[in-house]
Amino acid sequence: MRTTGILPDRDIAALFDAGALKSAGPLDVDQIQPASLDLRLGTKAYRVRASFLPGPNSTVADKLERLKLHEIDLSGGAVLETGCVYIVPLQESLTLPAGVSASANPKSSTGRLDIFTRVMADRTQEFDKIPAGYDGPLFIEVSPRTFPIVVRAGSRLSQIRFRMGHALLSEIELQGLHARETLVASDEPNISGDGIALSIDLVGDREGLIGYRGKHHTAVIDVDVRGAQDLHDFWEPLYSRGKQELILDPDEFYILVSREAVHVPPDHAAEMTPFDPLVGEFRVHYAGFFDPGFGNTEAGGTGSRAVLEVRSHEVPFILEHGQIVGRLVYEHMLSRPDRLYGSDLKSNYQAQGLKLSKHFRSP
Repeated sequence: MRTTGILPDRDIAALFDAGALKSAGPLDVDQIQPASLDLRLGTKAYRVRASFLPGPNSTVADKLERLKLHEIDLSGGAVLETGCVYIVPLQESLTLPAGVSASANPKSSTGRLDIFTRVMADRTQEFDKIPAGYDGPLFIEVSPRTFPIVVRAGSRLSQIRFRMGHALLSEIELQGLHARETLVASDEPNISGDGIALSIDLVGDREGLIGYRGKHHTAVIDVDVRGAQDLHDFWEPLYSRGKQELILDPDEFYILVSREAVHVPPDHAAEMTPFDPLVGEFRVHYAGFFDPGFGNTEAGGTGSRAVLEVRSHEVPFILEHGQIVGRLVYEHMLSRPDRLYGSDLKSNYQAQGLKLSKHFRSP
């Protein structure tokens, strides 16, 4: 019986039962995931002048009073424009036990729409990190980067994980787990203390499709509606032309895919870490959580690859096929979840290759 690790679904439900997690309304039936909880927007959003952190001596509400430009009612839905920063109080709040901390990340669909989100808590100095024992509300910063979006009270853009103690695998533990479970499909896995490397696929499928680049000046996307949009109205397909390379234009948004298939065993969880800017001035993967069962044969996920949200900064940058673009770190689960990502939950991105978010119709 482990005493440290990521809390599974049944323990997240127990946090609600114990009053450590509270919500303004009844939970959605699928809100608790195998190793995380989806967070829901509240009824109001605040357009602010700039992103901010509360810092150790202030609440988020205190700074909102000074920085807000106007208030938006989300009860019936509202448009959030690109290039703007919004702060939204979340429906969920925390009264964490002393030994339980939390971290947040955008949901997969959020990242694939290039919606930049970060969770904030009162008197904190970091985004997306909630200290053990925290007692108070949660807020989310939302900034659509490529497409304007429609959201409403109850929309779920981010998710939160809870952990007891230190859950991260060491380099030796990671090597051992890969030897037993084949975490990434690679003949020569690159494993270090920073995680296990993923590289980029620029060969493409049978038609040579290697990815998509987001278009500008599009219609709005309703984040709660699946399969409503024609992908060609929002995306430019990118094809290999024999060079197996791609020039990233500054501040353009790309959807690409890893060369390696990824596997997350049922008693572990994984996360994509921010890529080292010393290796290239670009950011990969806004939405970093991989639930237990992702890519797992038992859960119907053979051959699941990591879809990568990529944005270059400042200067054009050339990516070449097989170039390392990110690293996965693995953590122990406190115990195996009752349900795994994939067939148990009819998950959107199990057994995926290159795949846009659920909002677009398949070509």
